[in-house]
Amino acid sequence: MTRIGVISDTHGLLDDTAVALLASADHIIHAGDIGNAAILDELARLAPLTAVAGNIDGFVCGDAGEEARVELEGQRIYVTHILDRPDRIRPAVAKTLQRQPADIVVFGHSHLPHNEEVKSVLYFNPASAGPRRFGYPRSIGFIEIDGTSRTAWHVPLDERSKDALVSHMNQLSR
Repeated sequence: MTRIGVISDTHGLLDDTAVALLASADHIIHAGDIGNAAILDELARLAPLTAVAGNIDGFVCGDAGEEARVELEGQRIYVTHILDRPDRIRPAVAKTLQRQPADIVVFGHSHLPHNEEVKSVLYFNPASAGPRRFGYPRSIGFIEIDGTSRTAWHVPLDERSKDALVSHMNQLSR
């Protein structure tokens, strides 16, 4: 079994709670809007790291570019910052996924938590781990892969985010 810690939209803030939670991961994915390459260095000290840069990073931050792929336990994972919506994928991403399909698509940008399977593909957005925006949650996520099965969930980074996770979950598909 492999446990993947998923974080996004740190916007230069990597708090102790997120670091402590991600320390249990076998692999970490950062889905963009990093805000500071030092965050990538800190995450890479915890576990192997796959990261993409976001629009606030100019789509380049340290070694992170606009998209990334990693295969873990036979699951093909595609990472991008801006997806749009699982049922209306940004055209450039849709073309990429047509050429090289993925079993899991991790994305950020919206600051909205997402955990949905569409046509056997898991679409996962951990929401934002950075400074609070609007009434959105601050959270990270985990994806556990065990053979062909996978389980994904979100972990709030503060008390206020517990209810926000519930009220904003999968809002991109509503």
